[in-house]
Amino acid sequence: MGLLCSKNRRYNAADSEENAQTAEIERRIEQETKAEKHIQKLLLLGAGESGKSTIFKQIKLLFQTGFDEAELKSYISVIHANVYQTIKVLYDGSKELAQNETDSMKFVVSSENKEIGEKLSEIGGRLDYPRLTKELAEDIETLWADPAIQETYAHGNELQLPDCANYFMENLQRLSDANYVPTKDDVLYARVRTTGVVEIQFRYDQTLFEDEQKNRMMETKELFDWVLKQPCFEKTSFMLFLNKFDIFEKKVLKVPLNVCEWFKDYQPASTGKQEIEHAYEFVKKKFEELYFQSTAPDRVDRVFKIYRTTALDPKLVKKTFKLVDETLRRRHLFEAGLL
Repeated sequence: MGLLCSKNRRYNAADSEENAQTAEIERRIEQETKAEKHIQKLLLLGAGESGKSTIFKQIKLLFQTGFDEAELKSYISVIHANVYQTIKVLYDGSKELAQNETDSMKFVVSSENKEIGEKLSEIGGRLDYPRLTKELAEDIETLWADPAIQETYAHGNELQLPDCANYFMENLQRLSDANYVPTKDDVLYARVRTTGVVEIQFRYDQTLFEDEQKNRMMETKELFDWVLKQPCFEKTSFMLFLNKFDIFEKKVLKVPLNVCEWFKDYQPASTGKQEIEHAYEFVKKKFEELYFQSTAPDRVDRVFKIYRTTALDPKLVKKTFKLVDETLRRRHLFEAGLL
């Protein structure tokens, strides 16, 4: 009998300890659940070359810890690859334009630079790129300065030319230094191809990297339409970033919006700054119409906002995300009956 009592007391002690542990776990879960309610979760979706990786990097720089030296150095190979890829696109593009354009001679690289061009094109076609040396940087600078390459650069929208081209070409000596460590701007300009997740762009006169017969803006339209109709997003607020507005400002004054099938009914109204604003409002209206056409009648109350952005501009990105945060906070207060 005494043994049974002893066992029973030991059991009760263990049971009490287990209950205390369970209570502590439940308390922590409750705390985490409450904390979770204060976390805004954003999913960025978008087509290729829309600036998604740049926005992710800006978020890290502006709202998180930024990049330490090890992370900065990890971008050296990416940046050097961007340089080789860029000069290859330009040299190969000059040969293509020289064959297809009416005024072909202006795309013909000088005889003394052709050997350099062939060498750099071969390097740019490799899977593993060498580290950028001073000697290679000088070769690239020489080819970059060739009038035919500059003319080809002016026709960049006809090629798959990355936006970082001019920036890296102007910084070759620094990028090729033996002790080179990328700066914050270098990292922002670096292009790493991503897939699937990420935002909307203004590249209305360019084709896809994967399918040169398909206009990038048309792919963006189809992607946005598809996302709007997904059941998992039926109660989700949408913030549409019309990114690369700095490129749009320059391009819309040279290339009319109606070159894109979706914008074929566009009629220019004026010139200069007024035309930029007129064109932007037209594009914005197109996305608004698509949103309401693709949204079920019982879901038209979900938040939908459009923002113009330039991912390389930290002040504008910070301002935009502040507006996004304020919009979502007001939405939560409204749903809680506090507004």
